[in-house]
Amino acid sequence: MTNLSKNDRTGRQAGMRTPPVLSPQDWEAARQELLVKEKAQTRARDALAAERRRMPWMAVEKDYEFNGPEGRVSLLDLFEGRRQLIVYRAFFEPGVFGWPDHACRGCSMVADQVAHVAHLNARDTTLVFVSRAPQADIARLKAQMGWEIPWFTVTDSFDADFGVDEWHGTNVFYRDGDRLFRTYFLNNRGDEQMGGTWNYLDITPLGRQEVWEDSPEGYPQTPTYKWWNWHDSYVEGAAPDKKWVAVSDAGEAAFRNQQGSAKP
Repeated sequence: MTNLSKNDRTGRQAGMRTPPVLSPQDWEAARQELLVKEKAQTRARDALAAERRRMPWMAVEKDYEFNGPEGRVSLLDLFEGRRQLIVYRAFFEPGVFGWPDHACRGCSMVADQVAHVAHLNARDTTLVFVSRAPQADIARLKAQMGWEIPWFTVTDSFDADFGVDEWHGTNVFYRDGDRLFRTYFLNNRGDEQMGGTWNYLDITPLGRQEVWEDSPEGYPQTPTYKWWNWHDSYVEGAAPDKKWVAVSDAGEAAFRNQQGSAKP
C-alpha cells in the first residue's frame, strides 16, 4: 500500500493550503478576472518588444572565428546569409560539471526546449549554440541528446567580449551586408524564457515581422499567420498557401467576433 504519511489520497501534500473549490460558473468568473491581468501583461510584453526593436546597436569591430562541423568559420558565416543571428553560449567543456558526458544541466535544459529552427529561419533568423568543447565532443553530445541545433566551438575572445565567458547568455546580432551589429543581450533568468520561436523573435531587432507589431518605419512585415508552415515545408520566396490563408483568415475573423461580443 502506498505510503500516505506525506500525501493524502487526493494527492495533496500534507499541510498545503490549497485554493477553494468552486462551481464551474464561479471558476469561470475567477478565470475571467485573472485573464484581464494576463492580457495586460501580454500587451506590456508586446510594448517592451517594440521598445527593444528601437534599442541602439553596437558595431562589432573585431573578427571572430569558430570551429564548425566543416572547419573554420567566422561570425559572419554563422548568419548563413540571413540578417539576424541569435547566439546562445552553452557551457560544455573541461571543468564544467558533467564533462565529458554531459553539458551544464541548465544549458542542457535550454537546448531541450529549443523549437525547430526552421521557423526562425523563415523569419530571416539563425540560431546557434557555441561552447569551448571540441567539435568531436559536440557532435557526440548532440547525437546522445537528440539535439539538432547548429553548434560551434569558440576559439578566441568571443565569449569574454560578449559577456558569456563565465556564465550562460544569449547575444543577438544583425547583419547589414558585411557589417555586423550587436543588438541585444540577456542572461540569468532572461534565458529561462528562451526556446520558443516567439520568444526568440521578440528579442531580435526585426521582431516577428508581422503587420500588427509596432516597429520602426521600413521594417519588414507580412500578414499575421500567413507565413506559418510545417517545419519541413518552408520554401524561400514562396507565396503563402492559399488554403492556409483562407483557414487563417476565417480563424482570425472568428476570434475577432468572439472578442467583440465578449462582455467588458
